[in-house]
Amino acid sequence: MGGFSRSRLERVTRSLEGYLEREEILGAVTRVFRHGVLAHQVTLGWQDRENLVPMQPDSIFRIMSMTKPVIAAAALTLVEEGTLRLDDPVDPWLPELADRQILLDPDGPLDGEVYPSLTPITLRDILTNRLGIGFHLGRVPYCAMTLDYNPGPLSYAQRNQGHPRKTLDLPPDEWMAEIGKLPWRYSPGEYWLYNTASDILGVLLARATGMDLAKFLQQRLFEPLGMRDTGFVVPAEKLDRFTVGYALDSTGQKIIAIDHPANSFYARPPIFPSGAAGLVSTADDYLKFGRMLLGKGKVDNTRILSRKAVELMTTDQLNSEQRAAAIGGPGFGSNQGYGFGVATINEQTQLGPGAGAYTWGGAYGTHWVADPGEDLVIVLLYQMMSGPQHISEDFNTLVYQAIDD
Repeated sequence: MGGFSRSRLERVTRSLEGYLEREEILGAVTRVFRHGVLAHQVTLGWQDRENLVPMQPDSIFRIMSMTKPVIAAAALTLVEEGTLRLDDPVDPWLPELADRQILLDPDGPLDGEVYPSLTPITLRDILTNRLGIGFHLGRVPYCAMTLDYNPGPLSYAQRNQGHPRKTLDLPPDEWMAEIGKLPWRYSPGEYWLYNTASDILGVLLARATGMDLAKFLQQRLFEPLGMRDTGFVVPAEKLDRFTVGYALDSTGQKIIAIDHPANSFYARPPIFPSGAAGLVSTADDYLKFGRMLLGKGKVDNTRILSRKAVELMTTDQLNSEQRAAAIGGPGFGSNQGYGFGVATINEQTQLGPGAGAYTWGGAYGTHWVADPGEDLVIVLLYQMMSGPQHISEDFNTLVYQAIDD
């Protein structure tokens, strides 16, 4: 089915069972979709270990940074209708950022010498994380500072793990005012920096449409695609399907619960709907989104984007210098580029996705790949903050080694 060897595909199941037996994760749900059929799916382990609630096929997960491809696709719907242009300045919608000051030494102190930015911010800069503000793995002062300005769920997740970070849970306008006070590390368009651009994108979309971001995404994506369980909040009637969020304790040896459905951040409408990391979803819902992109903007009889928009979204937008500087950043590998909200696979270096595929993951343990060359979408969801290092790679390998056509 789907051009797979059934016996080889069972290696996926056995591998995930191994992760559960070793207690590296507590539960998982997967989908493998190829040549128009659901070829394999797994539901394993616990949705709530402490209360002995088993994982369900429709369990709801915090997808964290897998929000980014969703909001990028939503932004392109506004480009297609002429509300926004990729290369026009967005300053009219984001006046808080109009007087940005750039650090003369991007690796130096935050109170160092600055100069005014003469380069306008464009939608393309925001979609490609080349806004000039954001974080990258490293020890320079700017990296630590921008982590303190993560709003919403990422902020709470950091706090719940015991990190000495601020919980900057502010409404969008107040958050933007705080961002506007910060020095910028680079001018717009210069370098790839992670995360903050996607939260600013969410604010931009809400302001450009005059709609609440949740309602906008519901109208443009979730309702037409039938993504019934995707949003910024888990309603009370669905909390029995919401997974517990887990992490390793301070010793790195014991799995502990850090976010429980009964008192979760996601059990109420957020003060800041995060375009970077705010959504919850299910395996089936995210598979629908992945299938839409794999189908060049169309799934079944529903078109969300044009073929050309999806091709642009999934094409590497970085130059060689920007790619080299981004390597080692969150989720960024040496064979990758970056499109709009997705990492592009520029060459095949592993037994896994080939050139032309695209992907992005989430910090709570979520992963997906769409691979046009193989007519394939795969989804892996579990809930472990900063989970096993190689589980996504193993999942990719074991799916791809099972291809038999």
